[in-house]
Amino acid sequence: MQLRHRWSNQCRVMAILIIDYIASKIYTRKPMSKYITRTLVTGALALTIILFFSSKSFAQTDSTQVQVETNDGNEFIGTITYQDNEKIKLVTIKFGELTLKRVDIVRITPIVTQQLKAGVYWFENPQATRYFWSANGYGLKKGEGYYQNVWVLFNQVSVGITDNISFGAGLVPLFLFGGTATPVWVTPKVSIPVQKDKFNLGIGALLGATLGEEGTSFGLLYGISTFGSRDKNFSIGIGYGYADGELADRPTLSFSSMIRTGQRSYFMTENYYIGTGDEALILLSLGGRRIIKKAGLDFGLFIPFTTEQDTFIAIPWLGLTLPFGNVTQANKR
Repeated sequence: MQLRHRWSNQCRVMAILIIDYIASKIYTRKPMSKYITRTLVTGALALTIILFFSSKSFAQTDSTQVQVETNDGNEFIGTITYQDNEKIKLVTIKFGELTLKRVDIVRITPIVTQQLKAGVYWFENPQATRYFWSANGYGLKKGEGYYQNVWVLFNQVSVGITDNISFGAGLVPLFLFGGTATPVWVTPKVSIPVQKDKFNLGIGALLGATLGEEGTSFGLLYGISTFGSRDKNFSIGIGYGYADGELADRPTLSFSSMIRTGQRSYFMTENYYIGTGDEALILLSLGGRRIIKKAGLDFGLFIPFTTEQDTFIAIPWLGLTLPFGNVTQANKR
């Protein structure tokens, strides 16, 4: 165990040194951009690596356990020992055996082993297929869906058509402000599970236009590789943006990560390298996700850097995700 621990620490140190070297080569023009960007790139990616390799796996428990929600707002976790059309008997750790009437039950949700840790229920990630904005290689299951809102104006709904194909649509309703032209878009996506809960590929697009204006099509065609589970993963992506039918000359590269840190919390980072002509834009982010009941609250800072930038800028991010669909109803069991 000591050898394995020592080897793990050595791997982390080597990875951080490599990241620091790469970051030192990103900028060579402006001193402020060079040193601030190098520090943030190194710090963000080093923190991701440390959290990714340090977080412990969830405790294993009986996969037959369920979460039962009642119409008075209570939630119970346990194993069903008996059930008929009128009632169920549930054995819980905290309350012992409970008899619950079907008419009082809102839903019964099966719990997989990874959702229990030391007998405590770890809530499902309400948006496991995305980071702040970027998609990852995982896909929505058939019938699953979510509504995402960012800073009130950004709105998007996505639904799983099959277990591997999803479709979304969104808009920024600027028409509410005096008839201003309104951006709208659709987001088809195909997910390919290469190795279950370990390696997934995603291929998709954002296809948009601005209503009220002519010749304003825009979008992004992308592919992404995701390594890890839905609760702890990192993704590497590449995409090409386009506008008015013209494809970008250079690709956009992305690195994102999501790491569960507690019963209701995640650490997240989403980062981009965007080449535009002779200049380049690097967009870094750090933040997290907080699970509130069934919803997810995303928060963080996005920090842009360009080759000519002398001023430090940090843009706050605040988003809300509400999942829907594909719920196991109590009266169906």
